[in-house]
Amino acid sequence: MPKVTVIIPAYNAMKYLPETVESVLKQTLTDFEVLIINDGSSDGIVEWASQIIDSRVRLISQENQGTATARNKGIVESKGEYIAFLDADDIWEPTKLEKQVQCLDNNPLVGLVDAWTAFIEENGNSTGLVMKHDTEGDVYKEVVETCDSTVCCGSSPMIRRSCFDTVGLFDRESYIEDVDMWIRIAIRYHYAVVKEPLVKYRMHPNNKSKDCQSMFRGFRQLIEKTYKSLPTEILYLRPRSYGRLYVFLAWRSIDTKDYQQAFYYSKQAFAIYPQLLFHPWFTRLNIAIAVLWLLGPNGYDTIRSFNRNLRRRLFARTTT
Repeated sequence: MPKVTVIIPAYNAMKYLPETVESVLKQTLTDFEVLIINDGSSDGIVEWASQIIDSRVRLISQENQGTATARNKGIVESKGEYIAFLDADDIWEPTKLEKQVQCLDNNPLVGLVDAWTAFIEENGNSTGLVMKHDTEGDVYKEVVETCDSTVCCGSSPMIRRSCFDTVGLFDRESYIEDVDMWIRIAIRYHYAVVKEPLVKYRMHPNNKSKDCQSMFRGFRQLIEKTYKSLPTEILYLRPRSYGRLYVFLAWRSIDTKDYQQAFYYSKQAFAIYPQLLFHPWFTRLNIAIAVLWLLGPNGYDTIRSFNRNLRRRLFARTTT
């Protein structure tokens, strides 16, 4: 039996999938199986997969049913002690599995171990942005307060297979089934994190997180679902959850250069949770909205490109 099962849901992802799978096959830990769940693709994935000679890689095909069902299929078919999910357009650093396995082996209370994530452009170039956090241990209180999880992205966590026997499979009715799952795990198990950027998250126009309206509906459903099961004495935290949600949507609106929508979400965030005014990251949000409004998309992109180039240089210095 393999130590780790790597589950890669794939729907018409052949533009990136070969590079993604290659990053798994280059892992320093070699005791794994790779389950590519073909979710009704029509881009030649079956023919491509038939040419893979590595016996650790297996293609499982199903009708198009969405990411949650594809992940669930992978879990059911998995044989590994630990499970790691990988989106078909993301990339892992070579030591990703090795370091996360070591963490789970040494910490029996931990159900999920995360890893820092670096953002790359569609062509694979670094943006200089790295998502970091140091949230470890019993994270239940923090998860409840934010109705969110610190897990960097869908390709960053490794989870004990036994966790799914306890908390169940992914919710097929949820738009953000991954966040829902990370919260359910946090309620029952401890978190850990490898404090290195071991994942490369690819940013491109098809990222689901760019669809603000669907994201709002998905997170609203998740917030109400979470608080419905919580004691009444902590329901006062609900406005904080909605405030953070509106901030998140404001940043997504900035990504699509819609400063009016970004300003709307910023106002909604402040109206529902005025204490945001004291958070520096809320100030940065409104500065970004003002720059986009005053200078327009081209001016904003110029400043953002300058900042990214600066971050790339700083990041390169810290990793050499």
